[in-house]
Amino acid sequence: MTAAETALESWHRWTEARTAAAGAPHGPLALVGTHWLGPDRERIPGLPGEWWAHDGTVRLHAEAADGILPEGDASPPGGASLHGEVALRPDTHPEPQRATHGELRLVPIEREGELALRVFDPAAPARTAFAGIDTYPYAPDWAVPAVFTPFEHGDQALTVPNADGRERPLALAGQIAFTLCGEEHALTVGRSTGGRLSAVIADTTSGHETYRFRFLTLPAPDADGRTVLDLNRAFLPPCAFADHFICPFPPPGNKLPVAVEAGERHVVTKGEPA
Repeated sequence: MTAAETALESWHRWTEARTAAAGAPHGPLALVGTHWLGPDRERIPGLPGEWWAHDGTVRLHAEAADGILPEGDASPPGGASLHGEVALRPDTHPEPQRATHGELRLVPIEREGELALRVFDPAAPARTAFAGIDTYPYAPDWAVPAVFTPFEHGDQALTVPNADGRERPLALAGQIAFTLCGEEHALTVGRSTGGRLSAVIADTTSGHETYRFRFLTLPAPDADGRTVLDLNRAFLPPCAFADHFICPFPPPGNKLPVAVEAGERHVVTKGEPA
């Protein structure tokens, strides 16, 4: 098998994994609400109990009859329901805690010091209507060498608009330089897990041929900053699947002046042509 064939097979596996993850019972299509919490107890539509934020955790007061169960290793003996006042650690904690209510998954999150509860429902209309992710055909010319240069004074946080209409800091680490379609370009990138790089980008297809912006992950650069920008793996942000995500928009300068006809385009629903 040639290198090109190996890359194509790897890309096919990636697209299959992306589609499977999107359509999973509690995947992004199942998100039906992100409920921001303050210090006052409140009711969340469709859920029993009272919910609020306190001391870096999502708090719940429930009765055993409400049927809210801790998910995972935190389950009490015999799978007993949560009772009384309970603190649930958010997703930013090294040991986050989630809960379930029937088929619903309840996920505490923390963003910039604010706490919320996300509710995932396998019966969400977006999930039941899901028919796949439309992508451009794989083309090796869209995978190009890139060189990463970190910011001189270390990582920075730039405030950018988010999909929910608010502005939040976006952590950035430097820039990648590369040649695409015969022209030199640069993108501002952040750091991801395992030393990899991440980017939020747009191009001249954004908002009509493709979703309004897309995400990218690049391999960890070597000692000389060399990595690979593979636009075949430009992927839809979570907010393309559900309105309740708070994805960051591209930072200034991250709209490429070319039509990137590569990667994921949009979510396909049943009865809609791909």
